[in-house]
Amino acid sequence: MKKLIYAALLAGALTLSSSCTDDLNQTPHIETTSGNVYNEPSNYKQVLAKLYASFVINGQEKGGGNADLNSNNGQDYMRCYFNLQECGTDEVASTWLEGDKVGDLTYLSWDANDTWVSDMYYHIYYTIALCNEFLRNAGDEQIAGFSEDDQTNIRHYRAEARFIRALTYFHALDLFRNIPFVTENDPIGSFIPPRYTGKQVFEYIESELKEIDNDLLSRTEAEYGRASKAAAYTLLAKLYLNAKIYTGTERYTDCITACNQVIAEGYSLEPEYAKLFNADNHKRTNEIIFPLAVDAEHTVSWGSTTYIICGEVSNTSDYQKPEKYGVTQGWGMFRVRGEVPALFGEGDGRAMFFTEGQTQYLDAIDSQNNGYFVEKWTNLTDEGKAASNTVDGGVNTDYPMFRLADVYLMLAEAVVRGGQGSNTATALGYINQLRERAFGSDAGNITNGELTPDFILDERARELYWECTRRTDLIRYDKFTTSTYLWQWKGGVKDGMAVDNKYNIYPIPQTDLTANPNLYNENY
Repeated sequence: MKKLIYAALLAGALTLSSSCTDDLNQTPHIETTSGNVYNEPSNYKQVLAKLYASFVINGQEKGGGNADLNSNNGQDYMRCYFNLQECGTDEVASTWLEGDKVGDLTYLSWDANDTWVSDMYYHIYYTIALCNEFLRNAGDEQIAGFSEDDQTNIRHYRAEARFIRALTYFHALDLFRNIPFVTENDPIGSFIPPRYTGKQVFEYIESELKEIDNDLLSRTEAEYGRASKAAAYTLLAKLYLNAKIYTGTERYTDCITACNQVIAEGYSLEPEYAKLFNADNHKRTNEIIFPLAVDAEHTVSWGSTTYIICGEVSNTSDYQKPEKYGVTQGWGMFRVRGEVPALFGEGDGRAMFFTEGQTQYLDAIDSQNNGYFVEKWTNLTDEGKAASNTVDGGVNTDYPMFRLADVYLMLAEAVVRGGQGSNTATALGYINQLRERAFGSDAGNITNGELTPDFILDERARELYWECTRRTDLIRYDKFTTSTYLWQWKGGVKDGMAVDNKYNIYPIPQTDLTANPNLYNENY
């Protein structure tokens, strides 16, 4: 079976559900009691599977039915995350501005009542609540009565739960910055979480990822879909690369150290770029470091990669055929703004855009005829066959949360920004490996003099578009809200304009400000 970690979830009768109301530290409601769940070692893996699945599904039934979390839009974590990371950037032009309620995200004009911002916030804290509940029941005292082998396995599970919590806290830090903070050590019920600054959250994530290193499995030991040591190193690298934004202090040398730790695990680039994003991408463990497993039978939602793949296919074009992408029908939700295709040189195979009948630039952002459709993601197997019926079950393509190409790009950026522990020649070699894959030869290789921070930002767009990095990258380069870089419809005008720099951070939802007197938004 492809999605092994989810097999544990499906094998058991455990069902968790929750609604985030006033207290972000609520214990998720468990239909069987915690005492019954945690009295068998095998049940720990079922709960761990639920932690992983919380990124890609929103309920116990197909398409998010019997929802875990009551939310405005009723969609899963990754649909929210994609919208917040991509819709306001040059990488996405949304068609369903009103229908999908993404107009304010698209125009960088949201407020503390935005439904997608609120849903993202509560999805993050729902996953944190699941992790905290798991960890309360997985301490050494709680598992002391099990066999030594079972205790060893649960310690691995415990480290993975801490990784998942660190990842969600990283998303909270990046999106919201100064946030409520709660762990398994805090009381349940009437506890009101304190407000942590970005620096405090940064330090917590860093310490967690370092502390769990010995208990995480190596790359070769970890079951598919589970976080290994390399996943923790990659998250550390991302944390350090953006440290100046989060804390005011550069940590580029530490970023290089973390990248080198990932590289030392023995990963290699997948020869065919497109195969990283098809329905057989679970086979790309040479490059994909940490995937979110998506299964068209067992983890069906209308978010995650189903949202991306069905969303990239037109539902009005006379030219674009859904079967070419392994989908039953297109949704026509997304195109790319014209500035991103303009970044690609001739012969770059990563420029995967459908252009027939389309204009490159956008007279209207919500017209399906304006902007190229992206062809990077598919629901096709390696043999070119549709992996599933997307009307009945969504796609079967995993989401590569972390992959080696990003690690190469992070190391190169940290080097050119002055970090120690590597050198320009090494960084250049990694960048040219990416470009040789893209061009099929050394025709696209660059020289030392071309390896600049701005080149790397553009290369990140060429390599990582629609992989939920663009907003964070533009903020790190001070280009997201400023006039330094304008793209069409930035700020809601055709030629683009600068917006208030408060939009570098999303607001904590008004509902939680009311519930928790420790919280406030500086600029909203």
